[in-house]
Amino acid sequence: MFSIRGLDVRAQAGNLIEVENLFVSYATEHGAAGVLDGVNLAVRPGEIMGLVGESGCGKTTLANSILGILPGNAACAGGTIRFRGENLLRLPARQVADEIRGRGITFIPQDPFGSFNPLFPIGTQVMEVMKWKSPQRTARERRGIGGGLGGLLRRYPRARRSADRGAVLAMLRSVQIPKPEQALRKLPHEFSGGQRQRLMIALALLPQPKLVIADEPTTALDVTIQAQILKLLKRLAKERGVAVLFTTHDLGTAYEICDRITVMYAGQDVETASVGDFFRRPHHPYTVRLLESLPRPGHELRGIGGEIPALVHPPPGCRFHPRCERASEPCRSERPPVTALGGGHQVRCYNPMGT
Repeated sequence: MFSIRGLDVRAQAGNLIEVENLFVSYATEHGAAGVLDGVNLAVRPGEIMGLVGESGCGKTTLANSILGILPGNAACAGGTIRFRGENLLRLPARQVADEIRGRGITFIPQDPFGSFNPLFPIGTQVMEVMKWKSPQRTARERRGIGGGLGGLLRRYPRARRSADRGAVLAMLRSVQIPKPEQALRKLPHEFSGGQRQRLMIALALLPQPKLVIADEPTTALDVTIQAQILKLLKRLAKERGVAVLFTTHDLGTAYEICDRITVMYAGQDVETASVGDFFRRPHHPYTVRLLESLPRPGHELRGIGGEIPALVHPPPGCRFHPRCERASEPCRSERPPVTALGGGHQVRCYNPMGT
């Protein structure tokens, strides 16, 4: 059990990952920026959870916190990140790097071209990842590899390399890369943008992870290729029973791929619902206004008045209250607790709409 601003919340049994009351700040020349303010998130095994919100709302920081790759000017001021019951924030950094990041939890970046070294063939780079992160790599191998240059130069066991190469070729066929044997000999620039993203999906799935974090993976692609990549990622995730945390600012993309959605605003989670409830019955004023900003036939576009608050000196309470026409005095002083609306729908609002 954990406490959120006076509200006791019992963690749901069976969640793959649970982020509880997470605070993260960045040191800046103007002071500490509170990028995550008591954020809560849960992802179940095998589901695709969408994390949506405007640019700068904290989606990528939350993803990086789970991966343990926050920059040097970041500080975690409180909270827990439990993956399969273990608090990642309390594990030794080396254990996270060896057993969790790149194995139990993998990552699909927004820019696949920037993630590959342009000087080496794809096959060289993929097999280097498999040398360290293959599910066939034994605990004995991991114990036998020391730190420093000696560990980096240790040989790739021949039998495992052959098995790993077979797994790579099978995965390239699964992500619909034509002629996988030839593809491994190509340089990154010889692939199209969509093919490079398929390669990143393959890299993320090869270690047989339990969770894949996809950070706006279709932003750099045109619309027709986006649809293909979303369909592919959803199919492979469901077939393999892999959970996906899918960050995006595009609500249409979230509708296509997600099972549930969590909305963030200025570093705070404000509403969580199934994808159907999210689009049909939103309750937080920010979620409602966000959906009203989508173009629809016969409806006038509505923006959200005001500006996103600065995170160095954010407003107290609910950070949306300066832009909210329903704000009352409690909104300005105390962050709203979680209100359960049934069916897994939760909202943080003193004056929710439609209830």
